[in-house]
Amino acid sequence: MPQEIILLCIAAFAAGFIDAIVGGGGLIQTPATLITLPQYPVATLLGTTKIPSFIGTSMAAWQYARRVQLRWKLLAMMCSIALIAAYAGSKTVSIVSNTFMKPIIFGVLVAVAIYTYSKKNFGTNTSQTKSPKNEWLIAASFALLIGFYDGFIGPGAGSFLVLFFISALGFDFLRASAHAKFVNLATNMGSIIFFSSNGHILYQYALPMAICNFTGSILGTRLAILKGNSFIRTFFLIVVIGTIIRFGYDIFFKA
Repeated sequence: MPQEIILLCIAAFAAGFIDAIVGGGGLIQTPATLITLPQYPVATLLGTTKIPSFIGTSMAAWQYARRVQLRWKLLAMMCSIALIAAYAGSKTVSIVSNTFMKPIIFGVLVAVAIYTYSKKNFGTNTSQTKSPKNEWLIAASFALLIGFYDGFIGPGAGSFLVLFFISALGFDFLRASAHAKFVNLATNMGSIIFFSSNGHILYQYALPMAICNFTGSILGTRLAILKGNSFIRTFFLIVVIGTIIRFGYDIFFKA
């Protein structure tokens, strides 16, 4: 057990660091948990990873809120919808396999990587492209979608949130990452409510992982704010490519 905790804590620290910058920490934390604790049901392991993710994301959200101007009313609406949707997604994944969704997500991520790489000015400036009414409708629809996705599948949710805030609402990378943290916080909470109420969280692993995720989140957020849009854009591409590799492995090589 001590060796298992050490390995999981290292993964949680790295996940917190990555999540704080642009999302995607689940690419490290979730597989590490599944590999290290194969004796437990998948639903239990997914539930366990939500605790450190929530704690780390909370720290990142707080640090961003101190330094980045946020649209609180928009966030309140999106977070409310995303929380409920994530609860539904987590409940669904405890009943139905999510394997059929992975080829679709793989294709979307490849398109995202190509578009972000080819558009050098993508996410470098803030622009207003939608009317307030349309903006709220689009944001509500996406909150429903990403909430269910994070509860049902998970990896890449933070990156999809950043992409949404940039492409649909005209944010730059720094503001997009800041807003994404709060919605991601809500999706984690929705999943935690379901998993905890159904006995799917291993607190003996989740709590030490939470401390390490929290620490990684502090470092990642400070680095993102210090380095700005160009750094976050590069990190975003790296995480998206990592997500593509993860889903590609699951689709083409995993038995």
